[in-house]
Amino acid sequence: MRILVTGGCGFIGSALVLHLTQDLGHEVRTVDALTYAANPISLAPLDGNPRHRLVEADICDPIRIHAIFAEFKPDAVMHLAAESHVDRSITDPGAFVRTNVVGTQVMLDAARTHWEGLAGAEREAFRFLHVSTDEVYGSLEPGAFFTEETRYDPRSPYSASKAASDHLARAWRETYGLPVIVTNCSNNYGPRHFPEKLIPLMILNALDGRKLPVYGDGLNERDWIHVEDHARGLVAALTRGRVGETYLLGGRAVRNNLQVVKALCAAFDSLRPDHGPHEQLISFVADRPGHDRRYAIDPSKAERELGWSPTKTFEQALEDTVRWYLANESWWRPIRDGRYSGERLGLAPALKSA
Repeated sequence: MRILVTGGCGFIGSALVLHLTQDLGHEVRTVDALTYAANPISLAPLDGNPRHRLVEADICDPIRIHAIFAEFKPDAVMHLAAESHVDRSITDPGAFVRTNVVGTQVMLDAARTHWEGLAGAEREAFRFLHVSTDEVYGSLEPGAFFTEETRYDPRSPYSASKAASDHLARAWRETYGLPVIVTNCSNNYGPRHFPEKLIPLMILNALDGRKLPVYGDGLNERDWIHVEDHARGLVAALTRGRVGETYLLGGRAVRNNLQVVKALCAAFDSLRPDHGPHEQLISFVADRPGHDRRYAIDPSKAERELGWSPTKTFEQALEDTVRWYLANESWWRPIRDGRYSGERLGLAPALKSA
């Protein structure tokens, strides 16, 4: 199968591209704008692999994107390219609207043009998988879980832009018949994660003996899914999902942020005790504006219809993630020394009125 993957040099995208090519033998064309969070080194294992090619392109550029479709002639699209960090969306919401909303519209239009030019079995088999987040549903009450029927209630510029992209994908299905499937996932963790996010940030801070900043009281809850489990779920949705349906992919591993950080501290106390006990590095800082209290996914529909389920045990996989960062300084050191050194993001002052 020829699969076009957008955002394939990012965290989830690179795990997916590696899975598609190395494990499943598909031919993949990776499209990535190579912005700050992209890291082509993540795809280094595919250097020289004839089944993979990386194309640097902006999904907001319709001429370029239509040309890529015309040249590659994909059997399927897996659309992951997005601005994804809530804190950055607070500072610069316009970038999120551009990439997540306008970029998705460009991808949908290009896919529609390509799909309408197909015939017979190729047209019938074509799929567009739109990959999104559970944050579009807003904040949950204690003990509650998101399902595919949960009402949208985005609270941040990031989640609002992703909610808009979800609605666009479904609209292209209803209006034009484009065979779209949507997935919404919980928080991902694992190797090759850009260190602005909670887990890799804490790992690299702990390595340096720096403070481990926890927002607010640390009791905000998230459901965690290992990125490799997520990649398998995306393939299952693409190949076994029903057109027009939505599937929620979660890891059945709800933890509050303080529990996650303490689990990382325990892993460091065992693996790298230099600055231990590491819990003494935890510090509580001003909360994120509009910080949702709880996200948690019920993945029963995906498990039932796709034959997929998460396989990773959170605490063990978290320790394995720490081991990966310890063993792969060549991956993260250029980021830490250049693009992002661990500074606090998202505390932007209010915009001045004209």
